[in-house]
Amino acid sequence: MKNAENRKAQMPDEPVMRAAILDRDPRFDGKFVYGVLTTGVYCRPSCASRTANAANIRFFPDAAAAESAGLRPCKRCDPRSAGDRHIGLMQELARYIEKHADQPLSLKTLAKQAQLSPAYLQRVFKGALGVSPKAYHDAARLRLLKGALKAGKTVLDSINEAGFQSTSRIYGHATRTLGMTPSTYRSGGAGETIAYAFRKTALGPLLMAATERGVCFAQFGKSEQSLIEQLKGEFPKAMVRESDATQSPALDAWIAALEAHIDGSAPRPDVPLDLRGTAFQIRVWRFLLNVPEGDLLSYTEVASGIGAPRSVRGAASACAANRIAILVPCHRVLRSDGGLGGYRWGIERKRVLIDHERARRAS
Repeated sequence: MKNAENRKAQMPDEPVMRAAILDRDPRFDGKFVYGVLTTGVYCRPSCASRTANAANIRFFPDAAAAESAGLRPCKRCDPRSAGDRHIGLMQELARYIEKHADQPLSLKTLAKQAQLSPAYLQRVFKGALGVSPKAYHDAARLRLLKGALKAGKTVLDSINEAGFQSTSRIYGHATRTLGMTPSTYRSGGAGETIAYAFRKTALGPLLMAATERGVCFAQFGKSEQSLIEQLKGEFPKAMVRESDATQSPALDAWIAALEAHIDGSAPRPDVPLDLRGTAFQIRVWRFLLNVPEGDLLSYTEVASGIGAPRSVRGAASACAANRIAILVPCHRVLRSDGGLGGYRWGIERKRVLIDHERARRAS
């Protein structure tokens, strides 16, 4: 008697159960069954049968309770095994997705595999596993991608092996999930040599560093040592060394040109850059490289300029994540109200840079 009372107490509230029946919600299968007094049949909440008149519906905690009340199980939805059958079927389908993750798997294809309608499969799968079939498939493909990258395969080979149809699609997924481009995820800077040079400038201590492709780091800090530690922290697997004229002749010239720009006596130097970041961040940084000296934009205008007008916060975050001060001119971006807003290296530096650029433009 107590067990029956306990099962009844664990049932959802009646309004919730009535809503589940109307929605044919598979998430409630196994939590209760309902009987229809006029037919003498009881069903699970997701039964596809025609919805009965509300006045004729009664609720029971399980099949045993419904049968004790003289009701018989619905032949269409088989409420006696609904919970276990759904979970087992969806787990089997999840294993199918894992096994065929590198193949196109539309909802229609998966529904045919499970012998269910696409709309019904969508509800049941999400109810059993907490995510849609598409989200589960995407996650399975990304696991394939990560495994291939970690195994040292090329980016293109890894993309093909994971079953993505194009590089643009994988970069969209990868930047949300990996937080970086696939090649960066794979290498982590391993095998690269990064040379750096330090200067005391008019705006404070500055460290510039470059790979063989171009400048990858230019930041202000408190001291040379703290900046070196920051550089090593951002490129933990790279070989970091101090520049000398023999091994890195261009870097000293680049930093001298940047120093002259900081002093206000020269325009921003046009040096090669090695941008490292997500696909979205790099879109923002490349857009900023085309902003003329002395021009100022809002974060909203930056988001619109890269074709993502709703990503204002993302544009602001990309500016904040910029590790190449001045050369990638994120200091030219203001708040929508015209305020200076934030700046990774301090508001005062941002104000000085803007004033210098405006003065050069005016002259």
